Amino acid sequence: MLCRDCGYVPQCPNCDISLTYHKTTDLLKCHYCGYQETPPNQCPNCESEHIRQVGTGTQKVEELLQQEFEDARIIRMDVDTTSKKGAHEKLLTEFEKGNGDILLGTQMIAKGLDYPNITLVGVLNADTMLNLPDFRASERTYQLLTQVAGRAGRHEKAGQVIIQTYNPDHYSILDVQKNDYLTFYRQEMEYRKLGKYPPYYYLINFTISHKEMKKVMVASQHVHKILLQHLTEKALVLGPSPAALARINNEFRFQILVKYKSEPGLLQAIQFLDDYYHEKFIKEKLALKIDIDPQMMM
Repeated sequence: MLCRDCGYVPQCPNCDISLTYHKTTDLLKCHYCGYQETPPNQCPNCESEHIRQVGTGTQKVEELLQQEFEDARIIRMDVDTTSKKGAHEKLLTEFEKGNGDILLGTQMIAKGLDYPNITLVGVLNADTMLNLPDFRASERTYQLLTQVAGRAGRHEKAGQVIIQTYNPDHYSILDVQKNDYLTFYRQEMEYRKLGKYPPYYYLINFTISHKEMKKVMVASQHVHKILLQHLTEKALVLGPSPAALARINNEFRFQILVKYKSEPGLLQAIQFLDDYYHEKFIKEKLALKIDIDPQMMM
């Protein structure tokens, strides 16, 4: 949702993230803490009435498809339609029986589908993941697009794949188009090496959180100091700095990322931090999360 006059976007009061509009319930929701509210009729910031839903979520895409193909039977699979037990399997069964002409969904429909009559696959906003603060973003994009593309033309009928992207020249998009995994692998490994990311370096992410920003900042400096005392100069200790999502459920979050190849004192540092956590952090109601080989950097 966006105000066309002042640019205001409704934010979650508990998290540093914008709220998402769900048409079926007519509510704005936070996907992190569960907060929800009724959409405003006018902008809370400038009182303009030009505030409305923007973007192309699955519900909006379903509307547009129905306008374009009036007689098409559309089966939509997303968080809203698959929230009940067994709903996921039920929708897929309906599509497999031929009770749907178009299967519309999020990433959950990218894997494992093998239907002979699927001849066209379309991917909207294919580069969304490329904008995430994650060194695996290109790999995840390539993997997902390859999986999705594999849904079309799996049997006798020829298949076609249409990809919508704002970054058509990005190597992950180009290499999917060319079906050229080897070139993608070489380019990806080059970037990983330059950035000191796996498989050339190991990663550990330390996340410190608390409801008071000052306590988080002070505690983060203590963790940073302890790491420097135990690790060699070859290790890269980045931070502390606010996490990509700096506040979730009214708790401020700081992160320290360590990149290393071989650190004899690492286990000792982690043990020291664990003792320090139980001795100091718990009393202050501070949380310390140690994520070895993190899969997400949010």
